[in-house]
Amino acid sequence: MACRNVLVTGCSSGIGLAVAVRLAKDELKRFRVVATMRDLDRRGGLEQAAGGALNHTLEIKELDVRSEESIRECVNSIPQRQVDVLVNNAGMGMIGPLECQSIGSMQSLFDTNFFGLARVVKEVLPDMKRRQSGHIVVMSSVMGIQGLLFNDVYSASKFAVEGFCESLAVQAMKFNVKMSLIEPGPVITEFEKKIYEDAAHMDLSDTDKQTAEIFKQVYLPYSKAIFTALGQTPQDIAEHTLKVITSDSPPFRHQTNKLYAPLTALKRADPSGRLPLDAFYKITFQHNRILNASLALLGLLHRRSCKEPQPEKPA
Repeated sequence: MACRNVLVTGCSSGIGLAVAVRLAKDELKRFRVVATMRDLDRRGGLEQAAGGALNHTLEIKELDVRSEESIRECVNSIPQRQVDVLVNNAGMGMIGPLECQSIGSMQSLFDTNFFGLARVVKEVLPDMKRRQSGHIVVMSSVMGIQGLLFNDVYSASKFAVEGFCESLAVQAMKFNVKMSLIEPGPVITEFEKKIYEDAAHMDLSDTDKQTAEIFKQVYLPYSKAIFTALGQTPQDIAEHTLKVITSDSPPFRHQTNKLYAPLTALKRADPSGRLPLDAFYKITFQHNRILNASLALLGLLHRRSCKEPQPEKPA
């Protein structure tokens, strides 16, 4: 198998860093990784993790998904502009009551999570179509399938990502270009920790007292319990991403956490949409003891079954 050029966005930390390093350190040396980030002053963690792969199978470049010019300059710097695999990972998070989020902050999130994806794909897709070859891998979320309490805007951005890719995938198939959505559940990163730390001190004066109490006393403790029970590491997600990239027939959707499958299946089970809404409402507000017991059991099962997937061997 020929060595493939892989462009990864959002590599200063977390999932992007882990994916870039895992591909660059591939035992079979199948990839040359262009690991990108908006701010090159934050490259230290990636350089340390890359070790001997740095400037051999991994090089670091600047790319801001909010800027078409920045994206074009980065792609133009790659020989023959050949991006065989795009891993679009750059993203932002946002949680909290809707009334406490400014429209400007919502627009900023969409500018990165959705329009950032659209800009990068718009730049690399024509070359892939011309070569009749390529693979676009997009870091989505289970919240692109099922909305979650107090994640209204973030979930909306991932729904947009899912619809964009599902629509574009049909055209891409005609040109032998593959598309895959990676859909993690909770992932334990410094980025996620910072979001929840900030949320604990969020100014909730723009919402009503009851909503503020639900956010502080119900949502935040539940989220902490869910991350403790079900959270994956960035390295887990990197292994799943490697498996998708090296698959002879890569899936369009790939959930990284099997324990989330029943939750996302609820949505498909009832076309009216009432089943998942009623289930999440009852779990959140009426059966919190059952939720806590279930999380404890799921956490045990998760720890027992948490074996890293092995990458498929090339044909």
